[in-house]
Amino acid sequence: MRDEHLSFKEMCAKFDVTPRTLRYYEYIELLSPEKDGRTRWYTPREVARMTLILRGRRFGFSLEEIRQWLLLYDVKGTEAQMTALIGMADRQLAALKEQRAQLDQSIDDLQTLRDDVAAGRV
Repeated sequence: MRDEHLSFKEMCAKFDVTPRTLRYYEYIELLSPEKDGRTRWYTPREVARMTLILRGRRFGFSLEEIRQWLLLYDVKGTEAQMTALIGMADRQLAALKEQRAQLDQSIDDLQTLRDDVAAGRV
């Protein structure tokens, strides 16, 4: 039975996260490992959830957004969860594109300043 389960240490190693991170994700109810005394066992479901959590973080979603999205699967199923993902992705894509535009402008401004200083124009 435990063959498909990961221990706490194995879970940290698999996802390259600290024990503190893993405990925090449990505390805010993103993960719910099986417990055998003080030992935690992570099922394939928890491994899949952790994959989704880390992917969501990489895309810039808040932990609360991720928690609500994961909860939606349990309450309303896959179709509702995928519909919600489309809305979340649209909002995040717009925010990331705005950040990229601001970053591009900052790069252009800094490049101009650098070039002006190098040419002795400032």
